[in-house]
Amino acid sequence: MIKIHLSRILGEKRMSQAELARQTGIRPSTISDIYNEMTERLNIEYLDRICEYLDCSITDLIEYIPNKQKKTGKFLIKEAHGNRKK
Repeated sequence: MIKIHLSRILGEKRMSQAELARQTGIRPSTISDIYNEMTERLNIEYLDRICEYLDCSITDLIEYIPNKQKKTGKFLIKEAHGNRKK
């Protein structure tokens, strides 16, 4: 599982999502999706801007936590048309 710590970092800095959006040029809805961990993809350019503005490293922002139930290799579940089930 990938954990995004943007909400914690903004809280520690007492900064709003709107302020981060203004200062980075990233759409507020995109910041909200990242903040709420609702995003399926992370744009590398956006990660660069966020880390630069917040003066943090990528490992401060994103953490990998091993899954309790594996999702790859022999544990991969495929639908009939080949896409992985969620």
